[in-house]
Amino acid sequence: MRFHREQFLDLLTFGSCERQIFCELFGLLVGLDKEWRDQGATQEELDLTGFDWDYVPYVECGGQTGLLGAPVTIYEDAETLIQRDALGRTLKLCKTAATVPLPLDFPVKTADDWLRLKPLFEFSEARIDWQAVETARERQREGVLVMGRIPGGWDIARELMGEELACLVYYDQPELMRDILQTIARTAEQVFERVTEKVTIDQLYVHEDMAGKSGPLAGPAQVREFITPYYRRAWDVLSSRGTRLFNLDSDGNIGSIIEPLMEGGINAMHPMEPAAGMDMVALRKQYGTRLAMLGGIDKHVLRRSKEEIRRELEYKMQPLMQQGGTVFGLDHRIPNGTPLENYRYYVALGREMLGLPPLNGHSQGWGRMGF
Repeated sequence: MRFHREQFLDLLTFGSCERQIFCELFGLLVGLDKEWRDQGATQEELDLTGFDWDYVPYVECGGQTGLLGAPVTIYEDAETLIQRDALGRTLKLCKTAATVPLPLDFPVKTADDWLRLKPLFEFSEARIDWQAVETARERQREGVLVMGRIPGGWDIARELMGEELACLVYYDQPELMRDILQTIARTAEQVFERVTEKVTIDQLYVHEDMAGKSGPLAGPAQVREFITPYYRRAWDVLSSRGTRLFNLDSDGNIGSIIEPLMEGGINAMHPMEPAAGMDMVALRKQYGTRLAMLGGIDKHVLRRSKEEIRRELEYKMQPLMQQGGTVFGLDHRIPNGTPLENYRYYVALGREMLGLPPLNGHSQGWGRMGF
């Protein structure tokens, strides 16, 4: 079912809602389509529309706050893609195993390195596509969600320096970290101030992926000192102009930094990864209506028994979680080794628990909800 932007916003801000959303956030892992095809999947099941997932269509706001310019391909064959981006990094994608290219090198090691690249992150009028802004305004009237984005406060350091140096820079070069975040904060403010004169941004989105199973790569003290003020500058502009959601995307266990992230304005998070210790039910009891959550259902349980799938859904879809603020879905892409029969069972059981009608083969829909 396609949700109207107002339905989505009301649901995620704990307003009036007819029911929770049941969706697929990200889609299939690379290679699973072949496994399912061998197990008799229809084309509609392979492209996920056959499961009639809930979704809300979205459109970009027309303002760009991060690095401008698309990577340029310098080599490609059936298995490998090599690109070079505006930072001068070499990116490599293994097509048979991944969907996101990884950098092979990083341009920033010192403050001087950053100063050479700093102009790429400063404001210019080229950051605003006024035709795209007008398109966003028109589509918003049709019920489409308007999205704004900022670079991640942690993620931007990793993109510039790599993970090891990004962890150390808080201690060894704090002024460098401050200048990076203050620069992109100023740019975000200027972009959003202009764009929101024409259209209300419904949701601000930030990608971090700043944690593993053992916890985040920046602790509460570092988040409060560096990332929280950065978030606040963008959020203060947008929230004063009608933006209702600030959605953070991070895998891993970010439990120890949720509070400082929320101090920066975050009020929604995904994908809430159970394998890393993220328990959406426990978090709902802790944070109540202060925090909406998307995802949260253990993707790995789909490779186990139907009894384990039922236990997972009975726990995650309990009445507490059906009182607003929840988008039910797997905590990331559907993993390889997931039997098609188990996935069909998961969909049917989840629909039953949420009071949705059985699939009829006529109603079809899916839209990536992981943004």
